[in-house]
Amino acid sequence: MPIGYISIGSNIDKEAHIPCCLNTLRKLFGKLTVSNIYESEAVGFVGDTFHNLMVGFESDLSAKQVAALLRKIELEHGRSRQAQKFSSRTLDLDLILYGQEIIDEDGLQIPRDEIERYAFVLEPLAEIAAEQRHPISGISYGELWQKADKTDLKQHKVQTNWLK
Repeated sequence: MPIGYISIGSNIDKEAHIPCCLNTLRKLFGKLTVSNIYESEAVGFVGDTFHNLMVGFESDLSAKQVAALLRKIELEHGRSRQAQKFSSRTLDLDLILYGQEIIDEDGLQIPRDEIERYAFVLEPLAEIAAEQRHPISGISYGELWQKADKTDLKQHKVQTNWLK
């Protein structure tokens, strides 16, 4: 079974949406590997800070089936499909990796280019999958994070009592 990784973000009622999302993902996929939560500034717009984390899971579903389930969960949490790309979110779920698959069709991109573009994706991924390798570059996520430019890094781990 492939190991998939889901990037989770929220900046609207995050203390409710993220734990509920994790419960739903556990019901769908069973055991999850869950990173710490990282608080970061909104990217591309002015808004409340986000809480971001990464979840690893195993599934025998196709990547397209998993992505469809993630869209359903977002909608159940009040996400609007008409919202602008850079805007506040009740819940943002992105399947960023699925085994060693490389997909770029029908709006599904795996691996997601956000892995190397945004610290709020790469740092929690490197935390739970440091030895895993990017399916295109072959570089481990731990090494990608180590080499990432952290000059203007505006994120930090946050402690919550609702994560696990």
